[in-house]
Amino acid sequence: MHWTKNTAVVGAALLLGAASLTAIAQTAAAQTESKTSAAASSELDWWKNAVLYEIYPRSFQDSNGDGIGDLNGVTQRLDYLKELGVDAIWLSPIYPSPQVDFGYDISDYENIDPQYGTLADFDHLVAEANKRHIRILMDMVMNHTSDKHKWFLESRSSRTNPYRDWYMWHDGKGETATDKGEVPNNWQSDFGHSAWEWDEKTRQYYYHKFYIQQPDLNWNNPKVHEAFKQIIGFWLKRGVGGFRFDAITTLFEDPNLIDDDILRDKNGNTYLNNYGDIALNDTRTNNLPGVHPVMQEMRAYADKFDSNKFPGTRVLIGETYLPNIAELEKQYGPSDHPEFQLPMDTQIGFINKLDVATFRSRLTDAEEHLDDHTPLLVFDNHDNARLDVRYGDGVHNTDIERVISTILFTSRGASLFYYGDEIGMKTTPPTRKEDVKDPVGLTGWPKDKGRDGERTPMQWDAAPNAGFSSASAKPWLPIPPDYTTVNVKAEEAAPDSLFAWYQALIRLKKTNPALAAGPETLLDNENPKVLSWVRQASGNLSVVVSVNFTAEPQSVSLSVPGPGATLKTLLKTPGAPDPVSLQAIQLGPYGVYIGELRP
Repeated sequence: MHWTKNTAVVGAALLLGAASLTAIAQTAAAQTESKTSAAASSELDWWKNAVLYEIYPRSFQDSNGDGIGDLNGVTQRLDYLKELGVDAIWLSPIYPSPQVDFGYDISDYENIDPQYGTLADFDHLVAEANKRHIRILMDMVMNHTSDKHKWFLESRSSRTNPYRDWYMWHDGKGETATDKGEVPNNWQSDFGHSAWEWDEKTRQYYYHKFYIQQPDLNWNNPKVHEAFKQIIGFWLKRGVGGFRFDAITTLFEDPNLIDDDILRDKNGNTYLNNYGDIALNDTRTNNLPGVHPVMQEMRAYADKFDSNKFPGTRVLIGETYLPNIAELEKQYGPSDHPEFQLPMDTQIGFINKLDVATFRSRLTDAEEHLDDHTPLLVFDNHDNARLDVRYGDGVHNTDIERVISTILFTSRGASLFYYGDEIGMKTTPPTRKEDVKDPVGLTGWPKDKGRDGERTPMQWDAAPNAGFSSASAKPWLPIPPDYTTVNVKAEEAAPDSLFAWYQALIRLKKTNPALAAGPETLLDNENPKVLSWVRQASGNLSVVVSVNFTAEPQSVSLSVPGPGATLKTLLKTPGAPDPVSLQAIQLGPYGVYIGELRP
């Protein structure tokens, strides 16, 4: 079956036609009274069904014509985010920084980098976001600082400085008065090569899990704990809605400095990573148990704060790349010492291939093995190639992105997506090393071209510089060539666009009781080509979702436990037919169907 552009337009009328939107509005109105009566309690757990949006500030909107996005630019676009249905914005770091790692090398945790504006600009952003019921979430980087931070400048000044043990300093192997010896062990930086850097002045090595200019803090030092509680308090007092904790699983290292194990293939052979180093297993520098009491401490501190601007719980989000669901479950913490409300479930979003069995298994894990905690699904961010590279086939990319977004927004829990996903922005890596800005690409070129490709400016319209910056400014990264057709203005006007799909999905997530809070059950579990599930609310209301993971049309017959019911289409791929029943759902290539069952 071939889905042409003309049939897609016809389907779009069904997708966002007056009847469909009226039905959604009626559903929302019917719940208004009960929502109002439960306002106090729902405010406390707003994050459980939240729609979260990551903004890379350098690339979102430039308000002053210097080619770099800024806080006032974000403020200018709040109405757009409100229209889209966003509950909270996660800003990647906006603190003062030498910008070696574009903000993740922080030199002052209690101010704003002049490139992005001032504290007054930040306060204005928070106030304007509050008016639209949008929370601002800060990026909290506790693993490392910039080497230009005052703490490290002091630490590096002498071995007897009071800040010396705020960082990880060690002697070299076989060091003498005239010879620095060898690095303390074989640990590697995630940005390539040894994780140890020699300091000639104090004649020791310091440890850096990431770039050389990002020395790791010593979390065995109680003074470091107190410093970060002060930092968290500083921003909470300014009305932020919470924090996303960067690289949080890397806070601790093996105190005995034992070498990491060498990774080998099935034949026992070693291999090289993207930086040309022998690949290692980083289990001695990642996900050590000391992280849990630290986050219990930070959560208890954050929970003490309240605000007239935002009453209720401040949400703590964890960047948690973990090996299995059991390790993810630990990140929520025990009931009497909670940690994150929302550790990222990257096991679902970064499968990086459309494999039905794997998705089914991981979604089942999230539903059955997180001890009733709320999952946070995320498929995209500033550190990974965009969805087109990781999931697309170059032919059906838009339909595939409909599949991914359907899983993101109709599965139980909170949903986090990355700026530009809603219009299908593509990964656009540099083609020459001299154009690379990202330190990962500078070290890994040409095998690893870095992360510039997923950080290009937001494509707002077809004007010069895609509406990101004034025509006279040269954006900090080049505008992708497809901006004249892939942009917000064009997609807002097209009822069959990816933007319209995102907006409709988010509206359903917010207004349909089953999608807002109902448990999730996987269906048709032997089907290798189509992933299907049901969300169920009280009163026998259910929503069935079915997504085709293949480029070939598929026919699905589903059975949902309970009494017979009437099937009503809520959302479907543009141009697809309405099914007669659950036993006759027709899905086009990478097609999606969402239907409501009522008794």
